[in-house]
Amino acid sequence: MAPSSAETSPKRERRKEARPGELVKAALDLFVEKGFAATRVDEVAARAGVSKGTLFLYFESKEDLFKAVIRDNIANLFPAWNEEFKTFGGSSAEMLHYAMDLWWLNVGNTPASGIVKLVISEAQNFPEIAAFYQKEVVEPGTGLLQSILQRGVERGEFQHMDTSKSVFSIIAPMIFLMMWKHSMGACAASANIIDPKEFIHMHVDLLLNGMSAKKTQ
Repeated sequence: MAPSSAETSPKRERRKEARPGELVKAALDLFVEKGFAATRVDEVAARAGVSKGTLFLYFESKEDLFKAVIRDNIANLFPAWNEEFKTFGGSSAEMLHYAMDLWWLNVGNTPASGIVKLVISEAQNFPEIAAFYQKEVVEPGTGLLQSILQRGVERGEFQHMDTSKSVFSIIAPMIFLMMWKHSMGACAASANIIDPKEFIHMHVDLLLNGMSAKKTQ
């Protein structure tokens, strides 16, 4: 006896609600594997187990799908991070270490790290995507880190600096790590040369303490 529509409806509804997330996951994997230009929407649909027509019910274009990948995997993290740092009780140095760890845990050490390499490599050919990434990721990311630096300056923990420029000294090594992960780091001969967490903390310590030897009195 065939199941009634009432019996199958909840299951179908759950499946329908899951489809956007499944499509975004499939798109992330394929974009990172093949690049934005080389990825076809029918490939994304097939990997998610739906038809191309179903994909277009949720996303108007491949560009719209890629924006959803950026939003779901990176941009949506910032509101919670901003709230968390408002009540951070440690020093500004500890706050900076913690912020770098958060980024690596939630982005750098996940498939989403491939988005960074992808945007950098294809920004010139797809300026709309680059502009979206700038607005949704770069601006809130630099804003958060700049607020940590400014906190340190105002508390007398850091020396006076132009935080709008100094912030890129913090961002640069994170970009390097993600680029390395999806290039040389993917090769067996180079995979274990850099320990990401060790590299992050070493870099933060260099920024905080400088490289000059302390003179003894």
